[in-house]
Amino acid sequence: MIRRSTASRGLALAAVLSVGLAACSTSGDGGEGGGSAEPLTIGTILPVTGSLAYLGPPEFAGVGLAVDEINAAGGVLGNEVALETGDSGDSTDMSVSTNTATDLISNGVDVAIGAASSSVSQNVVDQFTEAGVLQISPANTSTELSGVSDLFARTAPPDTVQGAALGSLILDGGHQKVAFLVQNETYGTGLRDVVQSTIEAAGAEVVYGGTDDGDEFAPGETNFSSIVTDVLAAKPDAIAIIAFEETTAAVSELVSQGWDFNGTTYFCDGNTADYSEDFDPGTLEGVIGTIPGADPEQTFKDDANAWYEENEGEALTDYAYAAESYDAVILAALAAVKAESTTGTDIAAELRAVSGSNGGTEVSSFEEGVAALEAGEEIHYTGVSGIGPINEDNDPSSAFVGVYEYDGDNKNIWTRVIEGSVEG
Repeated sequence: MIRRSTASRGLALAAVLSVGLAACSTSGDGGEGGGSAEPLTIGTILPVTGSLAYLGPPEFAGVGLAVDEINAAGGVLGNEVALETGDSGDSTDMSVSTNTATDLISNGVDVAIGAASSSVSQNVVDQFTEAGVLQISPANTSTELSGVSDLFARTAPPDTVQGAALGSLILDGGHQKVAFLVQNETYGTGLRDVVQSTIEAAGAEVVYGGTDDGDEFAPGETNFSSIVTDVLAAKPDAIAIIAFEETTAAVSELVSQGWDFNGTTYFCDGNTADYSEDFDPGTLEGVIGTIPGADPEQTFKDDANAWYEENEGEALTDYAYAAESYDAVILAALAAVKAESTTGTDIAAELRAVSGSNGGTEVSSFEEGVAALEAGEEIHYTGVSGIGPINEDNDPSSAFVGVYEYDGDNKNIWTRVIEGSVEG
């Protein structure tokens, strides 16, 4: 059963969620291991509006597909899973996420999937924790979120993995003088810091935009004229752009000032998107980007796309974090089965176990996982995103980072993956 909050009936509509009185607890009444007969309610706090709105469709598709598959397999503890959707917005207007969190809590969600932006999750994590709601982000990568709450977990790896991978790619390109174009918020500066430490450890130099240089730009920046002038004056042989939709304006200014992108420019998960409609053919050819997560199997992509077409009336153009969103829901549902409860705190207590932290029988679907749990077995859910078991900081213990290269049509084409482990 899918219930959509009134303000977000369709993803094409901006969700403006009214502020309500936050509930003191979630819908379950299990508490202290007593179990819960209430249906599991999943909420989403994912981008419908804002600079990360392009990530919304694949994330919503991953969540929706998982919920449908769980319900087709009999639901959780005998009840169908309910779904409440909401908009996260972005870091330029935190009131959107605050209002959505309030709305989801008031509607009795047990688990909230999101946000996409690390800064947005930092804004709402205490709100969810105080309400006893388990928050699972499919896309947050800031290192500051590792272990931030017993009720916060993620299916995307922290930036120690992506940052090291991106830094290695820059070094593999033979670059020695690197400039950063970085937005001034948790995600941007945290990822930049890891990339910088990686390249400096190998003897390369940061010539602009480094840690403590004060060169970051504000989220939502549109005028890059003087910024790009300063970047190019530093004479870099590579530029790493760590931003969201601000990237379009930054690229346009780099083009106007004569920067050659081929083999010299690097993107990250916040901006490794399809720019075929934004720039002249060939503009971004040879640009390298990274997105945490393995490239999902085509069967999964087909299923996610079919779900989105059926429910939203259009095809997916991007699959970033679809797999991580799907796995977040499946893990939560399996943890509820193992806990015999749908309260957020009880689900959180079993999340690591069903992810394989205790070993156990490998299962690749909700249905297989339920069968093994009912047989009294420990399980290791091996999801479509390719992450390892959740560690003590509630991060994946290992994960893949996809490497993409832009073609002559300014489309990001998957080329390979780099696997990394996560401390904790």
